[in-house]
Amino acid sequence: MPFLDRLRPLARALSHPSYRNYAIGNGVSVVGTWMQRIAAGWYAWELTESGAWIGALAFMELFPSTVFGPIGGAIVDRVDRLRMVQLTQALSMLTSGLMALAAFTGTLSIWLLAGLICAHGIIQAFAQPARLSLIAHLVPKQDLPIAVAINSITFNTARFVGPTIAGVVIVVGGASWAFLANAASYAVLLVMLGLVHPLTPTAPEPRESKSTNLLGEIMEGWRYAASHPGIGPILGLMIVSSVLTRPVVELMPGFAGEVFQAGAEGLARLVAAIGIGAIIGGLFLAQRERLGGLTRLNYWSGIAVAVLVLLFTATDDLTLGITILGISGGAMVFNGTAGQTLVQAAVAAPMRGRVLGIYGIIFRGGPALGALIMGALSELWGLRWPVAGGAILALLYYAWFWRRLPGMTRSLEGG
Repeated sequence: MPFLDRLRPLARALSHPSYRNYAIGNGVSVVGTWMQRIAAGWYAWELTESGAWIGALAFMELFPSTVFGPIGGAIVDRVDRLRMVQLTQALSMLTSGLMALAAFTGTLSIWLLAGLICAHGIIQAFAQPARLSLIAHLVPKQDLPIAVAINSITFNTARFVGPTIAGVVIVVGGASWAFLANAASYAVLLVMLGLVHPLTPTAPEPRESKSTNLLGEIMEGWRYAASHPGIGPILGLMIVSSVLTRPVVELMPGFAGEVFQAGAEGLARLVAAIGIGAIIGGLFLAQRERLGGLTRLNYWSGIAVAVLVLLFTATDDLTLGITILGISGGAMVFNGTAGQTLVQAAVAAPMRGRVLGIYGIIFRGGPALGALIMGALSELWGLRWPVAGGAILALLYYAWFWRRLPGMTRSLEGG
């Protein structure tokens, strides 16, 4: 079947106007978010030349998800999801705008940057489960799997495309323009959300909770996820990849400056390689209409990422490093997209917000924790050894997990 024919399911999902409008705005916004993240890391490196500070900033943005993510997920199951998305994006635009203003006026100290990033992280802990939950209201049920896949591909591809654009912007104009671009990206999403008319009400799903208070509902969501024979194990794999291998992206400014001695231009080339690999991987996954095979794809791509990160830490040759990162960008998109699609497809509707809140904790909080630990250890041993150690630990876990793979596959794919 020709390549374009294989992309027809993607076109079918995007034929629904509300989902198409959301997908456009969401894509722009997520790219802006990743532009800001890499720009903040480079800004911090220029101020401090400290890997520990880079890790600390990643931690301050992403780790609030572990505290507020469960609350956000439970609230999403209680309120209008579209209104929740609009509110959180407006607040995010405000924090990014303040960051840009302070950078342009020369008043953005490392501590002010840390405070604004932490505030942004808290907002995103509420925003992510709302954005992920909204998708089910924008397409007919039969098109939900491909809509979820498109959203996941967008989310994971932007994770690498955003830094690619940020690298160029930093070289040309400085980090302050990347902060401003992120604020503008939230404005684009707010405009597109105004054009969204959900097919089903975005108010709460019929409640099946045994609890009547917020804390009880949060715990109910954790018990559901942990006891599910498919969701629990795949979330465990996500924890491993998020904490032990993905922090290499957050620490890339340090690799560009310390390991490769390549400056902002080297950073741009490194993250561009990840972006190109991610785009290629995303286009490949856009051909898929079925869940079959996604569990094994998630497993083996996770192993591939760990091996590639290990190889990346073993070289100080910029060209070889760029090549390795290009391949790893595709593997990371395979891993992240397969995992998110499987969770979205398996979760019960009344639990969607809470489980996706847990997913957000892992996806955002995991790299934060890993970057914090690896960044701190880099003060003693440099960046290479802590990142390599994380990759080795990930490979050991994947080897131990092998026997559980068939059971998880049956639960998530129904085969």
